Amino acid sequence: MAKAPLLQGRGWGGERSSHPLRLGFRQVDGFPEAAAEQLEAARDMPFTDMTDFHERTRLPVHLIEKLAAADAFRSMGLDRRQALWQERRLKDAPDLPLFAHVETRPEGADPHTDLPEMPLSEHVVADYQTLRLSLKAHPVQFLRSRFSDMGARPCTSIYDMKNGTRTAVSGVVLVRQRPGTAKGVVFVTIEDETGVANIIVWPKMLEKFRKVVMTARLLFIKGQVQSANNVTHFVAHDLMDCTADLDRLTQDDSEVHPQMSRADEILRPLPERPAHNSQSVGRTHPRNVRVIPKSRDFH
Repeated sequence: MAKAPLLQGRGWGGERSSHPLRLGFRQVDGFPEAAAEQLEAARDMPFTDMTDFHERTRLPVHLIEKLAAADAFRSMGLDRRQALWQERRLKDAPDLPLFAHVETRPEGADPHTDLPEMPLSEHVVADYQTLRLSLKAHPVQFLRSRFSDMGARPCTSIYDMKNGTRTAVSGVVLVRQRPGTAKGVVFVTIEDETGVANIIVWPKMLEKFRKVVMTARLLFIKGQVQSANNVTHFVAHDLMDCTADLDRLTQDDSEVHPQMSRADEILRPLPERPAHNSQSVGRTHPRNVRVIPKSRDFH
């Protein structure tokens, strides 16, 4: 499978990674393998700008938009917002033999436009919406002060606690499991910027918090550390659905965006367009109705 341009990542602690990663184009939501191969075939030399990329790859504009939304043009010196801005100037046109060798660009040179810097939290949300992961940071990182005020400890801290310790944790739900042999026990794996924690929800707690346990994308959990034979779990005593807090990552908030002025407020990281055809990115597109991809649930 063709590989995407080099994506320079940041560690979840915010530091820049010393080991850049390459993500396959298959990771980009809605980008077909044939298009990735077409792009790779045209990548015999660096692309100079967005128009050059369009002319040489001959990719439809709606697919270039998907790459721009996935922040795949960093190697060309364009971040997500700049790439989306320049992509809007591109137009799909028929390949007419009469003009096959004409190199003049009717739209002229790309004008330089200074766009407001996109906050890191919005980049992370857009990464999850387009790639289902982020190399830049973890969503819970931006909500850490709020959860700390509520008494939550980082997920990995429970592994250093004594058996029976009462505390609280919070994180994005990755997996829910309810094995048939577990007599009604639900196992939930959550993740924050430090790692994962395995949560045990006993049947009585499930009966009390069923909707929260089965539907929440972001959980705050009070409970007790259960550690034996080098295996650590966290037994839930109280659960709270904090999914609504994920919306704060795309809003102008003093905690999340302390350096952002109200004039630069961006409520949605990705642009909205009229859904006049199946290739448009509009309100009905899945990217615009979810912040974090769904958990993997097994019942």
